[in-house]
Amino acid sequence: MRTLFKSTLIVFLILGLATLAWSESATKEEVINQCQAASKLLTDKGIDAAVKAIGDKQGPFVWKDTYVFLMDLDGKMLAHPFKPELTQRDDLLQVADTDGKPLFMEFVKLANSSGKGWVDYMWPKPNEEKPVGKTSYIYRVPGTQYFVGAGIYK
Repeated sequence: MRTLFKSTLIVFLILGLATLAWSESATKEEVINQCQAASKLLTDKGIDAAVKAIGDKQGPFVWKDTYVFLMDLDGKMLAHPFKPELTQRDDLLQVADTDGKPLFMEFVKLANSSGKGWVDYMWPKPNEEKPVGKTSYIYRVPGTQYFVGAGIYK
Protein backbone atom coordinates (compact mmCIF):
# COMPACT_ATOMS: atom_id res chain seq x y z
CA MET A 1 0.00 0.00 0.00
CA ARG A 2 2.83 2.42 0.87
CA THR A 3 4.56 1.73 -2.44
CA LEU A 4 1.36 2.48 -4.37
CA PHE A 5 0.88 5.72 -2.43
CA LYS A 6 4.48 6.81 -3.04
CA SER A 7 4.26 5.95 -6.74
CA THR A 8 1.02 7.87 -7.12
CA LEU A 9 2.47 10.85 -5.28
CA ILE A 10 5.56 10.85 -7.51
CA VAL A 11 3.42 10.72 -10.67
CA PHE A 12 1.29 13.66 -9.52
CA LEU A 13 4.39 15.63 -8.56
CA ILE A 14 5.99 15.06 -11.98
CA LEU A 15 2.77 15.99 -13.80
CA GLY A 16 2.39 19.09 -11.65
CA LEU A 17 5.93 20.25 -12.39
CA ALA A 18 5.51 19.62 -16.12
CA THR A 19 2.27 21.65 -16.16
CA LEU A 20 3.90 24.43 -14.18
CA ALA A 21 6.83 24.60 -16.61
CA TRP A 22 4.52 25.03 -19.65
CA SER A 23 2.19 27.46 -17.88
CA GLU A 24 5.08 29.72 -16.95
CA SER A 25 4.78 33.04 -18.76
CA ALA A 26 7.52 34.81 -20.65
CA THR A 27 8.77 38.11 -19.26
CA LYS A 28 9.28 41.41 -21.06
CA GLU A 29 13.04 41.05 -20.56
CA GLU A 30 13.04 37.61 -22.18
CA VAL A 31 11.00 38.92 -25.10
CA ILE A 32 13.45 41.77 -25.72
CA ASN A 33 16.44 39.41 -25.44
CA GLN A 34 14.91 36.88 -27.84
CA CYS A 35 14.10 39.62 -30.38
CA GLN A 36 17.69 40.85 -30.20
CA ALA A 37 18.99 37.29 -30.61
CA ALA A 38 16.75 36.76 -33.65
CA SER A 39 17.97 40.06 -35.10
CA LYS A 40 21.57 38.98 -34.59
CA LEU A 41 20.89 35.65 -36.29
CA LEU A 42 19.44 37.46 -39.30
CA THR A 43 22.38 39.88 -39.44
CA ASP A 44 25.02 37.16 -39.00
CA LYS A 45 23.51 34.24 -40.97
CA GLY A 46 21.08 35.88 -43.40
CA ILE A 47 17.37 35.89 -44.08
CA ASP A 48 17.08 32.21 -45.05
CA ALA A 49 18.62 31.00 -41.78
CA ALA A 50 16.45 33.41 -39.79
CA VAL A 51 13.23 32.30 -41.54
CA LYS A 52 14.09 28.65 -40.89
CA ALA A 53 14.95 29.11 -37.20
CA ILE A 54 12.12 31.53 -36.36
CA GLY A 55 9.51 29.47 -38.22
CA ASP A 56 10.46 26.26 -36.39
CA LYS A 57 7.85 25.36 -33.76
CA GLN A 58 10.53 23.35 -31.92
CA GLY A 59 13.28 25.94 -32.50
CA PRO A 60 15.22 28.31 -30.28
CA PHE A 61 12.72 31.17 -30.65
CA VAL A 62 9.79 29.34 -29.07
CA TRP A 63 9.85 29.28 -25.28
CA LYS A 64 7.48 29.19 -22.31
CA ASP A 65 4.15 30.50 -23.68
CA THR A 66 5.43 32.63 -26.57
CA TYR A 67 7.59 32.88 -29.70
CA VAL A 68 9.35 35.27 -32.11
CA PHE A 69 7.90 36.13 -35.52
CA LEU A 70 9.60 37.81 -38.51
CA MET A 71 8.10 40.37 -40.92
CA ASP A 72 9.23 42.87 -43.53
CA LEU A 73 8.37 46.56 -43.70
CA ASP A 74 5.77 45.89 -46.42
CA GLY A 75 3.71 43.95 -43.87
CA LYS A 76 4.57 40.46 -45.13
CA MET A 77 4.95 37.75 -42.51
CA LEU A 78 8.12 35.83 -43.32
CA ALA A 79 8.18 33.38 -40.39
CA HIS A 80 5.65 32.40 -37.73
CA PRO A 81 6.05 29.12 -35.82
CA PHE A 82 2.37 28.66 -34.90
CA LYS A 83 0.53 30.28 -37.81
CA PRO A 84 2.66 29.54 -40.89
CA GLU A 85 -0.39 30.23 -43.06
CA LEU A 86 0.20 33.95 -42.38
CA THR A 87 3.32 33.73 -44.58
CA GLN A 88 1.17 32.88 -47.60
CA ARG A 89 -0.38 36.35 -47.82
CA ASP A 90 1.22 39.25 -49.73
CA ASP A 91 0.77 41.47 -46.69
CA LEU A 92 -1.20 41.60 -43.45
CA LEU A 93 -1.71 45.36 -43.26
CA GLN A 94 -5.50 45.19 -43.40
CA VAL A 95 -5.81 42.37 -40.87
CA ALA A 96 -7.34 43.50 -37.58
CA ASP A 97 -7.69 41.85 -34.21
CA THR A 98 -11.08 41.09 -32.63
CA ASP A 99 -11.27 44.69 -31.37
CA GLY A 100 -10.75 46.06 -34.89
CA LYS A 101 -7.14 47.14 -34.35
CA PRO A 102 -4.94 46.77 -37.47
CA LEU A 103 -2.10 45.24 -35.45
CA PHE A 104 0.26 44.47 -38.33
CA MET A 105 -0.05 48.03 -39.61
CA GLU A 106 0.87 49.17 -36.07
CA PHE A 107 3.91 46.89 -36.12
CA VAL A 108 5.12 48.33 -39.43
CA LYS A 109 4.55 51.94 -38.30
CA LEU A 110 6.54 51.33 -35.12
CA ALA A 111 9.37 49.56 -36.96
CA ASN A 112 9.57 52.46 -39.42
CA SER A 113 9.46 55.22 -36.81
CA SER A 114 11.32 54.49 -33.59
CA GLY A 115 12.48 51.01 -34.62
CA LYS A 116 11.41 49.38 -31.37
CA GLY A 117 8.60 49.43 -28.86
CA TRP A 118 5.44 47.72 -27.63
CA VAL A 119 2.03 47.22 -29.28
CA ASP A 120 -1.10 46.02 -27.42
CA TYR A 121 -3.71 43.89 -29.21
CA MET A 122 -5.78 40.71 -29.02
CA TRP A 123 -4.25 37.39 -30.19
CA PRO A 124 -4.70 33.69 -29.33
CA LYS A 125 -2.05 31.88 -27.31
CA PRO A 126 -0.17 29.11 -29.13
CA ASN A 127 -2.42 26.13 -29.85
CA GLU A 128 -5.54 28.00 -28.68
CA GLU A 129 -8.37 29.65 -30.62
CA LYS A 130 -9.74 32.38 -28.32
CA PRO A 131 -7.86 35.72 -28.52
CA VAL A 132 -6.59 37.26 -25.28
CA GLY A 133 -4.75 40.49 -24.51
CA LYS A 134 -1.17 40.49 -25.73
CA THR A 135 1.59 43.07 -25.90
CA SER A 136 4.38 42.52 -28.41
CA TYR A 137 7.81 44.03 -28.60
CA ILE A 138 8.72 45.04 -32.14
CA TYR A 139 12.41 45.35 -32.99
CA ARG A 140 13.68 46.49 -36.38
CA VAL A 141 16.75 44.60 -37.53
CA PRO A 142 19.32 47.40 -38.01
CA GLY A 143 20.22 48.18 -41.62
CA THR A 144 17.50 45.94 -43.09
CA GLN A 145 13.88 46.02 -44.22
CA TYR A 146 12.97 43.42 -41.57
CA PHE A 147 11.71 43.41 -38.02
CA VAL A 148 11.07 40.76 -35.40
CA GLY A 149 8.48 40.66 -32.68
CA ALA A 150 7.54 38.61 -29.67
CA GLY A 151 4.97 39.15 -26.97
CA ILE A 152 3.61 38.42 -23.58
CA TYR A 153 0.03 37.48 -22.86
CA LYS A 154 -1.92 39.43 -20.29
